[in-house]
Amino acid sequence: MLYAILAGLGIGLFGSFHCIGMCGPIALSLPIYGKTIPEKLLLIVLYNLGRAFTYAALGAVFGYMGKQFFLFGYQQIFSISLGLFLLLILVVHPYLPARIALLDRILLRLKSTLARLLQSAQNPFSYFMIGLANGLLPCGLVYLAIGSAMATGSLWAGSALMFMFGLGTFPLMISLMILGRFISISFRSRMRKLVPIFISLTALVIILRGLNLGIPYLSPQWQASEQIQQVKCHK
Repeated sequence: MLYAILAGLGIGLFGSFHCIGMCGPIALSLPIYGKTIPEKLLLIVLYNLGRAFTYAALGAVFGYMGKQFFLFGYQQIFSISLGLFLLLILVVHPYLPARIALLDRILLRLKSTLARLLQSAQNPFSYFMIGLANGLLPCGLVYLAIGSAMATGSLWAGSALMFMFGLGTFPLMISLMILGRFISISFRSRMRKLVPIFISLTALVIILRGLNLGIPYLSPQWQASEQIQQVKCHK
């Protein structure tokens, strides 16, 4: 669990520069201007908490999916394969189709929902709902966190990792929403270019976890006997 908390927080903190480029426009469009500073902080925190709760739910789902590999002793193969898959995506990403019809339809629905919520935001709970919806938007950094959640092989650890990932983005996102007018679009664009480097480093960490090197937290020693016992208990 400690690994999940630290990993999620690290992905959120160091990867949140990506949020400036991707989530910045939505965050800056929240109707918070003209309100007092305490009101602004409350609404901003509620919006970001909404994102974190959506991430936690996704982490629980994908952590449970990863657990199925662990129960049958495939944790090493799964972790190494997942890390290699992330690296492969980085390589082939420029050659993938720019638009996919099904994803476009899903994205359009999400954006329409966000637009309606933004237009009707009248109470604090509305901002939390906007954050919940925003957490479902396609995002490379979220995919990375989801992959890390799967690698935990646990529903609760996956949920904790994703929730801490959301919390890790708080400092930069809150700064952006308060000081957004002073952060140029070109700066946000440059920050997005750091994402591939960060994804590569995280993929290497996931691969190391599967190599069974006996390094605490980074590459722990898998206990095959414990996994077999878990399988027996689930029969």
